[in-house]
Amino acid sequence: MSIVTLHRVSFAGLIGDKEMLLDDLHRFGVLEIIPSGQVAKGAAGHASSDRSREALKFLLSAPQRRRQVQNYETFDPHVVEQKALELQDRIATLEAERDDLLQRLDAAKPFGKFRFVPKEQMGDLRLWFYAVPHANIAQVDAAVAETSVRVAAASEIVARDPQCCYVVVVSPVEVPKMPVPRARIGSTGPHEMSRRLDEVELAIEDAQSDRASLTRWCLLFARNLTALQDAAARADADRQTFDTDPVFALEAWVPEQHVDELARYAHKNGFVFSNRPPTPEESPPTLMRNAPRVEAGEDLVNFYMTPGYWTWDPSGIVFISFAIFFAMILADAGYATVLGLMLLVVWRKLGRPNTTDAIFANAADIEQGEPLPERTTGQRFRPVLLMIVLASMIYGVMVGSYFGLTPSTDSVLGYLHVLDINDSHLMMGVAVFVGALHVVLANIMDARRYQDWRDGLSSFGWAAAVGGGLLFAAGTAIPLVAGLKLIGVLVGIAGLLLVLLYTARHEKPLKRLLGGLLGLTKVSAAFGDVLSYLRLFALGLASASLATAFNDMASGIYSSMPRFGLIAALLVLLFGHALNLLLGVSSGVIHGLRLNVIEFFNWGLKDEGRRFTPFRRKEGSLWN
Repeated sequence: MSIVTLHRVSFAGLIGDKEMLLDDLHRFGVLEIIPSGQVAKGAAGHASSDRSREALKFLLSAPQRRRQVQNYETFDPHVVEQKALELQDRIATLEAERDDLLQRLDAAKPFGKFRFVPKEQMGDLRLWFYAVPHANIAQVDAAVAETSVRVAAASEIVARDPQCCYVVVVSPVEVPKMPVPRARIGSTGPHEMSRRLDEVELAIEDAQSDRASLTRWCLLFARNLTALQDAAARADADRQTFDTDPVFALEAWVPEQHVDELARYAHKNGFVFSNRPPTPEESPPTLMRNAPRVEAGEDLVNFYMTPGYWTWDPSGIVFISFAIFFAMILADAGYATVLGLMLLVVWRKLGRPNTTDAIFANAADIEQGEPLPERTTGQRFRPVLLMIVLASMIYGVMVGSYFGLTPSTDSVLGYLHVLDINDSHLMMGVAVFVGALHVVLANIMDARRYQDWRDGLSSFGWAAAVGGGLLFAAGTAIPLVAGLKLIGVLVGIAGLLLVLLYTARHEKPLKRLLGGLLGLTKVSAAFGDVLSYLRLFALGLASASLATAFNDMASGIYSSMPRFGLIAALLVLLFGHALNLLLGVSSGVIHGLRLNVIEFFNWGLKDEGRRFTPFRRKEGSLWN
């Protein structure tokens, strides 16, 4: 598990050869193009490559759909995409106007029927509308009277209801000190707004009709979705080069292993090629590469953030720690068995390539045609799900909980019951021990990433400080181990000295000391982060307690209702344990991720980066 080393490469050549280069690089699919200075900020990117998918979503969500056309001869995907996106924008604009008209009509309704006369007849005067509570009407008179001293102003109550007086003020400017804000009616009267509303609603109906007509191409459009996205990405790349006739230049980030291949290609085709590793001042994208068995760890990491290029890849550690935290929260071998059976049911499905694009699969009523490109993303989740089940099974056996039942002490399962989940002191100690080790590991991994070992001494110091605190706590809890408290104190003090001396080691002596003192203020954060792992004990205890409570409830129902008690008890057991399992899985996912992405990343990943997004085809690329 590691972050792949990248190189910054440059191509230069005659502008007539640019199309060939981009086509070949698109097919090769191993580099991320760096936009040139000619590209406006925000203009480059993947927005245009998402337009075809957006167009298909728009058509699939149409209220009405037509029978699918199978004949390619009359089908042009680019035309369909353009028309769909134009319709989407038109409908959105018309619906926004309709909503605005409805809001303004609602605001104007209490003032009765009126028309705005031409501005020439009003002179400099304008109408201002207010819905004023009865208790504030005197403030209106005072505000208008104050304004009329400077400019012509008058007011009139045109309607009343039990809550408000509806006042129209005639004035060239808005009257200050009014007790309520003015009603937003606009410059057209109710009659004109109603007429325009009818026109807008008819236009929306026409646009929806055109949308329904376009839905006949959904099947063929979905089959061409990949080609459309590739064409859009290719057009984006064309805009990201630096062009000055008669030559062009292109820069990109490339994995180090592909640099020689690109150099040979450039030499063969007559392009000028150069490459160099990134400088510390640059921020290359992050490409993580892991063994297939821990690939899902990348998804867990990227769920929250992408590590910076100059940091390290936490995928493997997060993969394992997430499974452990999930197991400690679920805390039941019976529930783990149920999850294992569910995984067994879907195991082959996860391993089987999905031949239907997800966005197209959701449209069940659209006929199936030729399969779309195969995807095997489900396979990468197999190992993490299996690890979760195994860890939950092992931990559930250790705490001796099987659907809330505890095995007898003289049984094999009772012999394996080594942790009493109801022993709060023991389980809190286990949770704190796990949390401290997690924080220590985060600091050690952060310290190892520096080329100059002295830059990592501050992180090593925090690892020693947290580890020393853990040893001191263990010595307090287990007084039989002589000297453990003293060792913990010494290790903790040594760690804090490293923090003091090396937090700002590149600064001048006074600033270095101040930086170190400021760094020591994180002692409270370290203490709080370690205690945050107590949620593992609390949630595990809550899961076990709920399981026991449902068992007791079912037992009470069965004993109190001799005839129908068995059915009622079984229903309580089924519903109760299903609910508890759902809560346990939800808590395991949420808090298992939280402890990794908040506490662990806070100490282990100091810099956030962005993911490496290669310029490649959706299919047919040589990328591996």
